[in-house]
Amino acid sequence: MASVLVVGYDPQAIPGIDADALRAALDAELARFGEHGIDAGMALVVFDGTVEATIVAALAERPWDVVVVGGGIRTTEQLLPLFEQIVNLVHRHAPRAALAFNTGGGDSVEAALRWL
Repeated sequence: MASVLVVGYDPQAIPGIDADALRAALDAELARFGEHGIDAGMALVVFDGTVEATIVAALAERPWDVVVVGGGIRTTEQLLPLFEQIVNLVHRHAPRAALAFNTGGGDSVEAALRWL
């Protein structure tokens, strides 16, 4: 079974949004992977001193076929250093995993399928 890790920004750390609704949408997207016979996991990060430990722990859980980095991280200019850190951690700790990028929380499956 193919495996995909989705890395996104923790909704609880985003001011002014309905974090519970966003988390529910992320969980629904994660469930969609199962409809495609894909085993998926999620790592939610906050741009602080915990990023490396969170990503390294998630990458160590199993060999991932694809790591999808969320559009919220990739497209937010202030998060560019976080995006670079995540890409380099994936490169270092999961060098066989393909990298994929979604445009938002609702197309992670399609992003991963491009590389599976």
